[in-house]
Amino acid sequence: MQNPASHSNKSILALSIGALGVVYGDIGTSPLYALRESFQHNRFLELNHDNILGICSLIFWTIILVINIKYMWFILRADNKGEGGILSLTALATAHGREDSRRRILLLIVGLFGSALLYGDGVITPAISVLSAVEGIKIVTPVFEPYILPLTMTLLTGVFLIQRMGTGRIGRVFGPIVLLWFVSIAALGAAGIAENPEILKSLSPHYAIKFFLENGPHSLLVLGAVFLVVTGGESLYADMGHFGKRPIRLAWVTVVFPCLVLNYLGQGALLLRNPAGIENPFYMLVPTWAQIPMVVLATVTTIIASQALITGVFSLTRQAVQLGFAPRLRIIHTSSREIGQIYIPMVNWVLLVGVLWVVFSFKTSSALASAYGIAVTATMVVTTFLAFVVARRLWGWPLSRAIALFAFFLVIDLAFFGANLVKIADGGWVPLAVAAVVYLLMSTWKKGRRILAEHLKARSVSVEDFLARIKQAPPLRVPGTAVYMSGDAWGIPVPLLHNLKHNKVLHERVVLLTIRTIEVPSVNKRERVRIDSMGTDFYRIIANYGFMETPKIKHILEACREQGISISLQDTTFVLGRETILPTGNPNLVVWREKIFALMARNAERPTAYFKIPPNQVIEVGIQVEI
Repeated sequence: MQNPASHSNKSILALSIGALGVVYGDIGTSPLYALRESFQHNRFLELNHDNILGICSLIFWTIILVINIKYMWFILRADNKGEGGILSLTALATAHGREDSRRRILLLIVGLFGSALLYGDGVITPAISVLSAVEGIKIVTPVFEPYILPLTMTLLTGVFLIQRMGTGRIGRVFGPIVLLWFVSIAALGAAGIAENPEILKSLSPHYAIKFFLENGPHSLLVLGAVFLVVTGGESLYADMGHFGKRPIRLAWVTVVFPCLVLNYLGQGALLLRNPAGIENPFYMLVPTWAQIPMVVLATVTTIIASQALITGVFSLTRQAVQLGFAPRLRIIHTSSREIGQIYIPMVNWVLLVGVLWVVFSFKTSSALASAYGIAVTATMVVTTFLAFVVARRLWGWPLSRAIALFAFFLVIDLAFFGANLVKIADGGWVPLAVAAVVYLLMSTWKKGRRILAEHLKARSVSVEDFLARIKQAPPLRVPGTAVYMSGDAWGIPVPLLHNLKHNKVLHERVVLLTIRTIEVPSVNKRERVRIDSMGTDFYRIIANYGFMETPKIKHILEACREQGISISLQDTTFVLGRETILPTGNPNLVVWREKIFALMARNAERPTAYFKIPPNQVIEVGIQVEI
């Protein structure tokens, strides 16, 4: 990854435009529904002059506090070797904790649940974004209203179908299209403000405070809808590794923030002079002659926003696999140059089914708004908590300073989270249910693998004992190299013991290979492998990878060659263990979770495909393990 300081002004500009397409698609399409839902989802709130100014003021200051201050100034500082996202933040928060400490386990649980919540958001965001854009056609003419649902589902299906093709070529036009979107909504907003400049009063926090004082408890419920204006905030941090802090900040300050504010104020100005525009204030701002082009532009932009989130879920899944929270899945790299462009078929089709189900079930973007927001607010709460830990441990902040700042952010996050809790019965349970299932699967896999590793370790013997045994009774040595893959860098892998017991032979050169994921995004190639000689032609190789990397046997052998150990891929036999899990009621894992773990293990991608090992050079040794 390049140092941002080394980028020229031209490349910074190009990265900033690219960030518009990938980072800001979600938050940039919020004007389609956010202000409308602030009034429509609260029947106790009167649509009058003071409330319109109050809500516009709330929207403006929410963006200032949550995005400008929290994310731009502070959260973006928490980069893990240039990478962002909640798993990167979790890795930073646990970097200096003891491996077995309860505090570290608690932080891992919190970070894991925060990651699971993003899957819930991944089901809702494409649905509400595309549906809200397509609904604009009924403003053009009500004749098209019956076609809104099938058209939305068709577009979303198309989005998921093209994932396997990769987004490299399409990505080059994402930024300019989203830039056109922001310029367009800014122009619409400016025109609306020009017709009623009184809306500019809402820039004063006085009107937000007055709104709370005059509406009492009902004003707190509005926060659930107001929060929709910042639902793309996590993307700023999650996509930091693709663009760097400076381009993301530059795009926000120069384009996204002013354009969003202009459009929200323009919608507010429209409502001041025509309260009936609450039916769809965004499209009511659009002149008649421009409505069809704007529907098309909005639809394309929301598809781009959906694309960015889908790609983010793929990236998060790969991180989960690498960190041991998910079984190996088939990961297809759609670009030979960009490591971040990947496609995971299983995740893609599960997401498609979930997205189509929520569109069919909720039918309108207004109904979907009830399900939207709760997962994102919970994720933001987790981010604030983990950022507090990072500020204390890594940045060395005094406790008083860290508490003062992050407690302030936490109060804001909890206020939005509390306001969104009332949505649970109306659909908010959907992303929470998705998150709960994902968390259950991830935690079951992590715990199951730990228990399995303990059982396999109990069957193993130390390297010293093994070498002493074969020295006393030397087995027959056959030509060639055998690589035994082992998840634990201790002792002798069980497949090697089984091979020696049943076949009575060893290869001339034996290599024990452990591929280990460490909690950094990427590992320097010079630090890729560590080779330990344990005897004559007997080696242990430990290959280190970051959680943003996908291991490949070819790369590992190349790194070994650079360190003086030449292993020919064509002349090597790879011996892998194939464990059959037999659930027996382990006290640390209830039987039904053992069965889930066994099912996940059976359906995991085979190591030959995942590590790109030639299948005709692999021997699998079956091992039955009771856990």
